[in-house]
Amino acid sequence: MSSSQTDDLPRLRTTADYQFGAGVGATLFPEGDDLEVKRSSSGRPQQVIADAGRLVTYGTDGRFTLGLEGGRRVAAALEPPAGRVVVGDESEPFVRDGKNVFAKFVAAVGPEVRPGDEVAIVHEDGSLLGVGRAELSADAMGDFDTGMAVMVREGADE
Repeated sequence: MSSSQTDDLPRLRTTADYQFGAGVGATLFPEGDDLEVKRSSSGRPQQVIADAGRLVTYGTDGRFTLGLEGGRRVAAALEPPAGRVVVGDESEPFVRDGKNVFAKFVAAVGPEVRPGDEVAIVHEDGSLLGVGRAELSADAMGDFDTGMAVMVREGADE
């Protein structure tokens, strides 16, 4: 990692802590991890990639969108069900295939989840199925029997 990339880490960690919760930044971007920071033409960090895959894309709105490896790390950093939407067997193949999660299939959700939040989608056994953007609040996911709960951005291969 170059010195300019090392200089990015404190800011990236602060953004992750703000967006996902205290302590997530250190798990998402750990010291000593060989991270590649791809930049936009203006020099702004745009993507952060680890050996295991894309962690995040840093949007122009100042928020991260999660890659699968980023979803794994966020889920590992937070006490369940925080930062995630939990589904059962009936949704697993669909989420892995990149299909959206519907409210009636949500088994549990982090109480802090709001529409627009990035979430990890996990199976009841804890395995990562995908990552995406919440379309409903945590309360609405629990209350509704219809409607899209999470727009899946990327499904995880088995």
